[in-house]
Amino acid sequence: MIRPIQLLGALVWCAAALPLLSPSVAQAATLPTCIVSLSPTATETLYSIGAGPQVQAVDKDANFPTKALATKRINALNPSVESVIGICRTSSSHPSAKPDLVVISYDANQIKEKLTALGIKVVEQDAAPSVTSALTQITQLGALTGHPRAAAQLVRSLRATIRRDVASIPSHPTKTLTTYYELDPTYYSITSNTFVGSLLKSLGVVNIADAKSTSADAGYPQLSAEYVVSANPKLIFLADTKCCSVTPLMVSHRAGFAKVSAVIHHHVVNLDDDIASRWGPRLGLLMNQLTVAVKKALGDASLWK
Repeated sequence: MIRPIQLLGALVWCAAALPLLSPSVAQAATLPTCIVSLSPTATETLYSIGAGPQVQAVDKDANFPTKALATKRINALNPSVESVIGICRTSSSHPSAKPDLVVISYDANQIKEKLTALGIKVVEQDAAPSVTSALTQITQLGALTGHPRAAAQLVRSLRATIRRDVASIPSHPTKTLTTYYELDPTYYSITSNTFVGSLLKSLGVVNIADAKSTSADAGYPQLSAEYVVSANPKLIFLADTKCCSVTPLMVSHRAGFAKVSAVIHHHVVNLDDDIASRWGPRLGLLMNQLTVAVKKALGDASLWK
């Protein structure tokens, strides 16, 4: 005859002998195995933190990393529900062709609302207005995909890069380094209130676009050629070298630009449009490029005569 105390002991032993579902295993059961990224920045981040194998489709503008990028493409500027819901490979562990997670940076065609209505998780990561916002988005993607440690390591690395670059700028109380940052040949620019503008401000430059900004331009004013020439910037950044094939030589041939200090002293700097417009893992590279150009200009004695 089994006594009650013996039965209780047996039940306790059996419970202890059963494999427990650890938090990591429980989390793995809910992690997305099919991700659609409709943001080039998010795509770069996902692959950088180790979530690349989970990504099964990206937008047409995604071009980094150059290897192992998902081949299925969706037009993020004009997406359809149909192009998204049937994108995933089906398997015993993922019987549905619908993605587990869709990341967007622009809610075109109200795609967020439409996909959410179908039970698909959609995360919108708009253009980051600050470094803090950019790093927060990286952390978020790490948590959503099961790669929080890799995301945290990336964030720490980017913070360290920015701190080192800012600290490397020599003190220049008597030098006002005026800067023009070009987004396209029609003179759209950025102010210090934008993401890249805040990086430039941290390096101690004076952005000529700040003086022409209004609340209506949201930090992206359109300047005029006459204004840029009259402001006479000592440093010019070109973030339209890929989209519009702009070169320092072309800038020097613009009306009046031959007299601009940055042109005369060869401080017109080419940037990679993609790196300059995305706020993901290559942020450190952009910061390095900006820092090198600023230090070079500050150290050019001919620029300050």
